[in-house]
Amino acid sequence: MAVFIIRRLFSLVVTLLGGFTLLFILFFALPSDPATKIASNGGSKNVPAEVVRNVEKRLGLDKPVYEQYWNRLTDTVTLSGESYTTREPVADMVKQRLPASLRLAIFAMMIEATIGIGSGVLSARRRGSIADTITTIAAVVAGAIPVFVLGYLLTLVTGVYAFEHGWPEWARLPAISNNYDPDQWSLFIIPNLDQLELLIQPAVVLASVSTAIVARLTRTTMLEAQTADHVRTARAKGLREKTVSRRHVLRNALIPVVTFIGIDFGTIIGFAILTETVFQWPGLGSKVATAAGQSDLPVVLALSMVVMLIYGLMNLVVDISYAKLDPRIRLGGAK
Repeated sequence: MAVFIIRRLFSLVVTLLGGFTLLFILFFALPSDPATKIASNGGSKNVPAEVVRNVEKRLGLDKPVYEQYWNRLTDTVTLSGESYTTREPVADMVKQRLPASLRLAIFAMMIEATIGIGSGVLSARRRGSIADTITTIAAVVAGAIPVFVLGYLLTLVTGVYAFEHGWPEWARLPAISNNYDPDQWSLFIIPNLDQLELLIQPAVVLASVSTAIVARLTRTTMLEAQTADHVRTARAKGLREKTVSRRHVLRNALIPVVTFIGIDFGTIIGFAILTETVFQWPGLGSKVATAAGQSDLPVVLALSMVVMLIYGLMNLVVDISYAKLDPRIRLGGAK
């Protein structure tokens, strides 16, 4: 186990370095000029070349590429860099925005796990029934609707239409999350009522596609596990169907589901850009989108590496959990 963890951590370091290098190369490959944007307040007017050169010198963009690479790498690893545009330290951005992204991802994963696994189990147990048909259709529809489309539709219905037509108070939800307040959360993940209202829509939208995948995956693995030899043996011994389903079917069926949910936690944080932008959720994704539009390299690199680190660590946790869910699985070449 220890050897396996060391190998995976080494692989994670290599992956992070590769991701950093790719982003750095793309920054110079794309036709962007952060010095000119900053000197001209977003490129809205022409500025003297001397002013642009002064900005380049201040940002270190006048140095050789290899030196810029090393400076950006050390700044990213130590979170000691600062934004090109606002001069705000990236460490402060991570400190302020990472909790918001984690909270949104945790609630989205809770929706994904409870509704996805629950509907998948129900569909598998009642295969061919009306409940199975409805669940399957709902999963296909939820997985087909683009996240940004679903986000705007929910915003329009619950944030605009509901207020204009006097819907009940519980059906009226804020269209944007500009009143997010980290001080209104208890034990990190427990929001008060006002914060919960801000969280519902982005969490549902962020979890929609993954919930559909989990539901279909759970249904498929449950149906496969129900025909396994050890399940037929358990039924032949006279065990109750609930016991067979819980101890022998569900446990084996959950292995690929847990894998997907664990990996998807990091994916949710990384791919929450659209959701956070639509609902103005103050997380890492919305800040990366803004920084990319401003060619703010230190911010893009630092926040992207944080997301990649979370993704890699979640992969490691999922792999380790295999041995707990299925004793037949061994890690690190153990026999």
